[in-house]
Amino acid sequence: MTENDYTSSRKILSWAEEDRPREKLLLKGKAALTDAELIAILIGSGTVELSAVDLAKVILQKASNNLNELAKLTTKDLMKIKGIGEAKAITIIAALELGRRRKESEIMRKPRITCSKDGYEQIRPYLLDLPHEEFWLLLLNRANEVIRPVQISQGGVSGTVADPKMIFKVAVEHLASAIILAHNHPSGNLKPSEADKDLTRRLTAAGKLLEIPVLDHIIFTDGGYLSFADEGLL
Repeated sequence: MTENDYTSSRKILSWAEEDRPREKLLLKGKAALTDAELIAILIGSGTVELSAVDLAKVILQKASNNLNELAKLTTKDLMKIKGIGEAKAITIIAALELGRRRKESEIMRKPRITCSKDGYEQIRPYLLDLPHEEFWLLLLNRANEVIRPVQISQGGVSGTVADPKMIFKVAVEHLASAIILAHNHPSGNLKPSEADKDLTRRLTAAGKLLEIPVLDHIIFTDGGYLSFADEGLL
C-alpha cells in the first residue's frame, strides 16, 4: 500500500455508508454514535493525514477522553491541535456550552397542573391586560406537567376563531398527552357563551377519539376565571 492509498483509506468518504458519522446518525440514530463520531460531525473535516473521526479522537485524548474535561478547554487550547482552526474550535465550544445549558435547564422542574387555579396561573402572563380575545392551549405530558403554552388564534374584542384541526395538529406535533383550552374575555364577563360551550363539546369529543383528553377550558379575565371542569361543563 502506498502512502496515497493509506491516506485515501483514512478518509471518511471511503468508508461504508453506514459507518460514516452523518449517515450512521440518520440510519441508526444519535445514540449509536461514539463521542468521537459526534465531534467529527461538528468539525466536518479532518486533515491530509487524519479523517474527521481520527482527528476527533485526538481532541478527546487531549481531554483524557472525558467530555467534562473537554468542556474546560479554551479556544486557544483546541487550536494547538493540528487541524483545528478557530472556526472548528468555536464550534466545539459552542456545542459543549449548549449541552451544559441543557443540563442546567433540566434541573428546573416543569410546572404541574393539579387544579384549575394552576392552569389559570400558567396562562395568566399571556392573557393579562389584553384588549382583544386570544385562544391558547396548555400542552401537558402524562404527568400533567406543562410542555408549553401555545397561541392558537388572535381575534377582536368580542371573539376569536379556534380551529379544532389546528388545535389537535399542534397537540400531536408536540406529543401532548392532554390539553387545557383557554381564552380571555376582555369585557370581564366570566359567563361562557353558547359558542364557547359548543366548541368545548366538539373539542372534548375529538380529544377522546385521539386519546388527547381536554382536561379543562378556562375563560380568563384580569380579575378571575371560570373553569369548565369546575362547573361541570365538560
